[in-house]
Amino acid sequence: MGQIIGWIIFGLIAGAIAKLLMPGKDPGGWIVTMLLGIAGALIGGWIGRAVWGSPGVTGWDPGSFGLAIAGAIILLIIYRMAVGRRSSSAVTDRGDRGRWAA
Repeated sequence: MGQIIGWIIFGLIAGAIAKLLMPGKDPGGWIVTMLLGIAGALIGGWIGRAVWGSPGVTGWDPGSFGLAIAGAIILLIIYRMAVGRRSSSAVTDRGDRGRWAA
């Protein structure tokens, strides 16, 4: 049970730092921030192992936080690219409706 609480706190801190480093419109409140940090830790650890043989996210050390924050930033970039495509098509749709309005 203690490990789950540790991951929740770790994810909340890592997700919050990632959102601070990448300001802008992002989804959700503190729960989404926590999930972003936890997923970022998993992705960052996987990338660290694949690229330079890092042991991954193994505890509360600076290297683990760095991997988790980097993974969370990658997730935010992917989210913004996906939402950016969707919102750019929505803007053109709204523009067409305004042109034909009386």
